Amino acid sequence: MKYLLCCVTIVVVTISCYNKNNVIVSTAFADSLINHYKPSSTIKQNEDEVNFWKNRIDHKSFDLVNLSKYAASLAARFKLLGDINDLKTSDSILTLLDAHLKGKDASFKISLFTNALSQHRFVDADSLLQKAKRIGMGKYETAAISFDVNFELGNYFLAEAELKEIENFKDYNFLFRHSKMFHYKGEIDSAIAAMQSATISAGENIPLKQAALSNTADLYLHDGRLKEAYELYKKSIKLNNADLHSLIGIGTIALLHDNNDSLAEKIFKFVHKKTKQPDAIFKLVQVYEKRVDSILQKKYAYEFVTIVTNATYGNMYNKYVLQMYTGILNESEKAEKLAIRELDGRATPQTYAWLVWSLFKNNKVDEASKIYRKHVSGKPLEGLELYWMGKYMKAINKGYNAAQFFKRAIKNKYDLSPSMISELKEISKD
Repeated sequence: MKYLLCCVTIVVVTISCYNKNNVIVSTAFADSLINHYKPSSTIKQNEDEVNFWKNRIDHKSFDLVNLSKYAASLAARFKLLGDINDLKTSDSILTLLDAHLKGKDASFKISLFTNALSQHRFVDADSLLQKAKRIGMGKYETAAISFDVNFELGNYFLAEAELKEIENFKDYNFLFRHSKMFHYKGEIDSAIAAMQSATISAGENIPLKQAALSNTADLYLHDGRLKEAYELYKKSIKLNNADLHSLIGIGTIALLHDNNDSLAEKIFKFVHKKTKQPDAIFKLVQVYEKRVDSILQKKYAYEFVTIVTNATYGNMYNKYVLQMYTGILNESEKAEKLAIRELDGRATPQTYAWLVWSLFKNNKVDEASKIYRKHVSGKPLEGLELYWMGKYMKAINKGYNAAQFFKRAIKNKYDLSPSMISELKEISKD
């Protein structure tokens, strides 16, 4: 008995040490970041610019220069603080300026194009680009932003052709886009390498370097290389503490890997206070899913959906709304309508998979099967879509196909929710 107790003690201590050593996110680092947070100088600088250009506008005449600068500063503030109304106001001003010049200045159409991409208005963005091309644009700029819109619209062959037009392995803009194409193809190591090269190409340009660092961290997270992701998120935040996206990434690691839901909750609530972007609310849904607290999970799910289904947001958060509708909120009819609306804006293997899943959840199995065969089968998918297609295949008794989808989904498990990860772990044991 004494020998048995000794063995049990050793096992318990070993497991305890393993769990402690296996934790990635430092609570001390996160607490220090939150408790000693000061607004970034980038935010202060942007706020000064917004006020400067706003106050310079001459309301007695059509002030082209100051209005355009004000619109640009508002679009920049949206990226920092996430207030969608800033982007909408920027759009309104740019539209007014474009009309004043009778649509003959390509620069205003390009600014409107950029805003449209940010709002997932991809068809509108393409229309603006075509008009700008007819006015006249530089070869490099044309190819670069043509890639952007074709990639989002699912025109991958055209996007790749545009990428070749700007091929330069020392150019930040090329490397950033090259990484996106590799990621789409599922070549994650190449995607990471390209984004790492973009970080080097950024030189001393902090906004560009920070964007490349946080995107490389996202790719590491996607690939399950969490320690590397964590270190790059920290590095990005140290460059610019306005990078709340990276802080959300750290919270995600704390929640899904470290099982530290309290720290994750603290991080997400902090981010929620500092930005008007609703991303942190979505993450809080996952916190309470992890705790199996269906009341709070549903509360935050409703809050998230109420915010992002407002017409102001358009289609920006459709993927995550669909996840709520087919999950905790159980509103499959709304999910189907949303998936159809998304396809009007961009028809990709991912968005067709959304429709397959929502049709299946709405008991329209035959229709789902036709769309799956025509638009999804054999195409590259990401973690959430792989999980959904695995569930769909399992339900229609295609066990082998389901197993293949689940096998690929578990490689991208940190793109999923806590309950999905738990389910995949149980499936992998069978």
